[in-house]
Amino acid sequence: MSAPLAGLYGITPAWLLQDETRLLASVAAALRGGARLIQYRDKTLPAAQRLRQATQLAALCRAQQALLLINDDVELAAACGAHGVHVGAQDAAPQAARERLGEAAIIGVTCGDSLPRAQAAVAAGASYVAFGRFYPSQTKPDAPPARPVTLQAARAALDVPVCAIGGITPDNAAPLIAAGAHLIAAIAGLFAAPDVEAAARAYCAAFAKPPPHIP
Repeated sequence: MSAPLAGLYGITPAWLLQDETRLLASVAAALRGGARLIQYRDKTLPAAQRLRQATQLAALCRAQQALLLINDDVELAAACGAHGVHVGAQDAAPQAARERLGEAAIIGVTCGDSLPRAQAAVAAGASYVAFGRFYPSQTKPDAPPARPVTLQAARAALDVPVCAIGGITPDNAAPLIAAGAHLIAAIAGLFAAPDVEAAARAYCAAFAKPPPHIP
């Protein structure tokens, strides 16, 4: 593994995938700004286009000693040479992803606001667990909210990294980091920013700030 599972975790938004030149430039900017984990997330593009984009991103991430994960598509992760896959509650089981991708693969699992779900995911082989949404989200506006106390409980109970996602910006990330998040996932807050590299640096700076008071 060429990068730790900690810090800024950039997830590509659907609108960015329509322009491959901009996609690659934006991800490169995020990596320059300090992101060390990128997730390629797409639900609609043709298979050949998805493979081309994912393969290009895998090469870019490897060149920058970063990690690429594929959202919900184990076979695409295997085909493009990604470091692993992120699966949701209704997607491939962590065990199946592990069997297909191997012991070295990174397997992330969406857990909503549920510590028991996260514990089950870890028992099934998850490399990290993700909780959210913590703030209003453009990507998943109807997702049920998650609580910082769940991050605290997960950090105490689990031996894998904990990720927070959902409407997180550089300005509101600090309480979640203080509550236990090793990873902060960002979509619009990162890739819709006028300056992606500067936005990435701002997210990374949030990890260095003194923790705020958690009531």
